[in-house]
Amino acid sequence: MINGRQIIFSVLSLFLCLFFVSCTGGTAPVKLGLKNSKLAACPTSPNCVSSDASDAKHRIDPFLLTAPPAEVWQKVQSSVAALPRTKIVIVEGNYLRAECRSAVFGFVDDLELHLRPDEMRIAVRSEARLGYSDFGVNRKRVEALRSEFLQQGLIK
Repeated sequence: MINGRQIIFSVLSLFLCLFFVSCTGGTAPVKLGLKNSKLAACPTSPNCVSSDASDAKHRIDPFLLTAPPAEVWQKVQSSVAALPRTKIVIVEGNYLRAECRSAVFGFVDDLELHLRPDEMRIAVRSEARLGYSDFGVNRKRVEALRSEFLQQGLIK
């Protein structure tokens, strides 16, 4: 029979395991970045969204620009840098990658943006590094950015 101490010990053990796993944040997957001018494909797990995805589970619309691409790109970079617990780790030309940490356990998600000026759009991809499900966090992050960019008149 399980007593109160065993339950408390189990809960504390689980919390400590989650804490130590979250402290590492995982390492950035090598698959990130551009391949043939496209963002990496999402894995089969539901913890990723991408405007380059072809399946409905992972698909999210790109950001369609209404202003000059260079102007939008500068403002987009500022908006991403201002996201809570977010650090831009790479900006190379028309590509940006940021690491977004969750508030409670510090889990890391990778956010990628790719400016495609000839298409007047920004492709977007956001994926959790660890775990199977992200409970919709990555989709919500991209939609929050979309809402902000709409308010600024940068996209339609």
